[in-house]
Amino acid sequence: MGERTILGKVIIKGKIELLTGLHIGGADMGITIGGLDARVIRDPMSNQPYIPGSSLKGKMRSLLERSLDLEFNRHGGSGVYRHECSKEDCPVCRLFGSTKGQEPDSRNIPSKLIVRDAFLTEESEEELRNLDTDLPYTEWKTENALDRVTAAANPRSIERVPKGAKFEFEMIYTAETKNHIKEDLTYLFSVMALLEDEYLGKGGSRGNGKVKFKIESIEVRTKNYYLTGEEKEKHAILEDGKTCTPLEARDKADEIALYFTNSG
Repeated sequence: MGERTILGKVIIKGKIELLTGLHIGGADMGITIGGLDARVIRDPMSNQPYIPGSSLKGKMRSLLERSLDLEFNRHGGSGVYRHECSKEDCPVCRLFGSTKGQEPDSRNIPSKLIVRDAFLTEESEEELRNLDTDLPYTEWKTENALDRVTAAANPRSIERVPKGAKFEFEMIYTAETKNHIKEDLTYLFSVMALLEDEYLGKGGSRGNGKVKFKIESIEVRTKNYYLTGEEKEKHAILEDGKTCTPLEARDKADEIALYFTNSG
């Protein structure tokens, strides 16, 4: 892939809204009688639930792998297979990264995409703090697993962040190769849209994890901005106060790429 140049960054910010309850598991604190079988992950400083960037990025990568019908050629432990290669024309590996394998020509490919942890908005933090539940910021959901032969019920309890909660997200794409930028961003926004019709976290087939993205800011920062600090090297793709969906953002991929194509 040659030298890893930096042409600049594309910074994407907005909100993730929960359309159904969300469960992303945290550390197992042990199961007690009448207790929860599955807890959500929480920020140890604030005790508030959050969406780990690794969970969001991993889900998007998985959806892109499946969408492009790529071979699941690597075993990641716990029975999980994924696609990884060192090919320059592989959209998944050049966008999300790849680790060196056993193949003779295999090499590490650092990810072009940074996905930050997503934390509750101030408004949602206040709403959930005042929620009348038995858990701080979350709800207790009881489910039943049924024995197909005896019809006996096996109840289980999971913790979820309630429907309506909003999280602030940030993704940063590093522009490196001019003729890849438009395609990379097109795939990124496309897979965000696909995730809206899939699910995030655990239990999606049982109603959990339906989310919606609201993109509030897309900003191009060329490398000259970082080298000189000149504000003219920053370019807002969305007008102040305007928002867009992932598919609407995808239509702007060509516009974003032009800022790097025309740069030095």
